[in-house]
Formats: sequence, structure tokens, C-alpha cells
Amino acid sequence: MSLLAIDFGSSSIKAAILRGTNIVGRPAHMAFHTRYEGPRAEVDPDVLLTALKQALHQLGKPVGRVDAIALSTMSPAWIALDRRGRALTPIVTHQDRRSVEIAREMENRFGKRRLLQLSGNRPIPGGISSTTCAWFAHHHPAQLRKASLIGHLNTFLHRQLADSRVIDPANASFTGLYQTIRLGGWSDELCELAGVRREQLPDILDANQVGGTITPAAAQAFGLKAGTPMLVGLVDTSAAMLLIDPKPGKMLNGCGSTDVLALCTDHPRPHEQLLTRALGVGRLWMAVRTIAAAGSSLTWAKSQLYPDFSDRKFFALLSRLIHSKAGDSQVTFDPYLAGDRNSLEQRQASFTGLTLATTRDQMLLAIARSLAKASADRLLLFEKLYGKLNPHVTLTGGADKALHNILHKNWPKRFQFHRVSEATLRGLGKLIS
Repeated sequence: MSLLAIDFGSSSIKAAILRGTNIVGRPAHMAFHTRYEGPRAEVDPDVLLTALKQALHQLGKPVGRVDAIALSTMSPAWIALDRRGRALTPIVTHQDRRSVEIAREMENRFGKRRLLQLSGNRPIPGGISSTTCAWFAHHHPAQLRKASLIGHLNTFLHRQLADSRVIDPANASFTGLYQTIRLGGWSDELCELAGVRREQLPDILDANQVGGTITPAAAQAFGLKAGTPMLVGLVDTSAAMLLIDPKPGKMLNGCGSTDVLALCTDHPRPHEQLLTRALGVGRLWMAVRTIAAAGSSLTWAKSQLYPDFSDRKFFALLSRLIHSKAGDSQVTFDPYLAGDRNSLEQRQASFTGLTLATTRDQMLLAIARSLAKASADRLLLFEKLYGKLNPHVTLTGGADKALHNILHKNWPKRFQFHRVSEATLRGLGKLIS
């Protein structure tokens, strides 16, 4: 049985044909543009669909002969659609922070503890999309009232390709409108808090269920076969977790521009410093703690502090610095170049201890040390809530050796790391196995 697996990341689309969990041929890759304006982070829906067409075109005729299609998506990626499925809003991504004031008001009205017990998460601006709903309800009420369907990226794609209204439990968890802790469906109380009508929301189906079939119009537009079943799909890190056989205690570390540490559990323990969501299939959950700017912090340092260095020279320097004895520098760094997905008040990055004698090498070392500390500190919280951790950790993502060495420098020696390539794409194969 062949599967067309499509992964929608924060900046690009990957697509591949799978047999089981094996990729047939070379995956397709197509970047798309995210528009940043102040605290806003948006993707034009038409730009995303064009990128999807181009990615599928790279794969060629085999996309029209697959037995099924499955999606994994960044989350949240919020959007509102009219009755005909046309976008009323941009796709608002998890990097969006316009709703800080709204989020604070929501938590004050509902109560932090009650929110955690019901939805599993605080209303993180942009990172939990009920805050985006509430922002549009406040600033563009007519637009939101006109919406026939409100959901995340897989909801949008199903509406465009299969004319269906669906979302999986993993994405539903990140809406902030779902009873995540007991997998209890949409909450009327949370919908009222966000200014959303329940009838505007999609049906919640497990990720491995068929959400709809490809329409003739979509088949013609995207080179697909009409009638091909389209599975509901799920969040990207959930797809990667599926590949490694999700069981309570399994840990997955997605290292790249963003660093995501996820623990699989069958007894969720929501905490204000964690994101808690359903896996997307069955009665499993994931506890997640992210470093919003991990590899991207190094990219920033390279462009701003070392524009005269090649990538190779820069990472060689970085490797020498993190293994050096240069411990006398007083320079420190707060690693929040992309904010904090676990805080309502959006933190910002900063250096402290700078003097006229400070060198760029000292600043780079401060960045590396801050990432190492932030990565290891998460273990203490996981162990406090879930007990002793499984020492075998699966690594995914595009991190190079230098970033891996930094992020795991302060981890206890008992942890062992095993890298898996293309885990998100290949994990989608588990939905039909």
C-alpha cells in the first residue's frame, strides 16, 4: 500500500511517497514565505497552496497513483473560512504574539488552574490558538461572525482538497477549546471564552481515520486522483513519535531551528511550564517543552556577529568554544530571540555583562551556554512530574553535530541519543500500518 505523506513545517513543505515507513525515491521540498510584521506571523493561504502544488509536481505522476494521503502540520496554524471554503484570514502561525493582552484577560477571567485542568494549557499568545480566535473576535468581530469553519492547517487543507470539516485531537489540543485532559470533545465554556460558536468548529477524528476523499476539482488542480482517501493527519512531532512506537516514557527531541522535547504519557499532568496535548491517535498524550530559538539563535549569531565567516569556519569555531576552558567571561545571554511558548508575557533575548573588552567570541559562547542550560533544565521538570526518565532519546530534525553537542552538553551522562532521519514524513506511514 502506498501513501502520499506531506509535512507542513514552519517554513517549508516536504512530501514523499511511502511504502510502510520507507520513502520511495527522493522527497520533494518547497519553501514558502511567512510574513512577519511586529508581533504578527502569518502565511498567505494561496502562497501555501501554490507551494503544495509545486512540491507535488516535483514528485510527478506517482502522486496520482497512491492509495491514501496523510498530513502532518506545524501547530497551531489557525485560519477562518467562509461557507465556500475561502480564507477569511491569513494562516496565523504559532510564532504569532499579537494576542498577549487578550491572553492575559482570558486567563484572569477563567482561572489558570481551571484552564490547565480542562484544556491542559495556559492561553499562550499564538501558541494556543484560542487567543487568536479571541483577538479576531475583539478586533474583527464581523469577520469572525462570517466564518463557517475555524480550525488549524489540516482543517484548511481538508476543506480545500476533500471538502470536509475535520481536525485531529493533537491539533484540537492546541486550539485551547478542547477538553484535552479527558479527550472530551469541544468545551462550550472555552468556546464562549474565545468568542467562538461550537458549530464553527470541525469534527474531531483520530489522525488515522479518513477525513474525506479528494474531490475532482482538487484532483485536477494538484495532480491527484479523485476519490483518494485523505487521512485526518496530526501535528508534526506526533507523527515523529508514531515512528518510534509511542509508549509511556518514550522521549523525542526534535532539534533544529526550534528545539522540541516531547515525552509520551498515558497519564497527563498539565503544568504551566509545559504544553500538554493529545498524541492524536488513541489514549496517549505528549508533554512538550520547547526552546523557540535554538538553531535559529546560532543562525542569528552567524549573520550578525560573524558575517565574515563561512558556515564551516563558524561551526568549527563554535565547536572549539564549547569545549574550551574559557570560563572566566561574565557575559550571559537570555535565549528568547523567538519569545517563549510557555509564557503569556513574551520574553525577549538579551545579553548582560557586556563591557568594552567583550569579544564576539564571548558573546557566541554565552549563546551556546544559555542553550545548553535551557535544554537540560527541562529534564528536571519532566522528572518532577513523571518520575525517572527513559535514558534512550530519539533525535529528529535538521540539527548538525555542533547544535547537538550544545543542546545536550549539560544532560546527565546516562542519556543516550539515537538519530532517526525524516521521522515526521516516515511516521505518517504508521497511520495506515
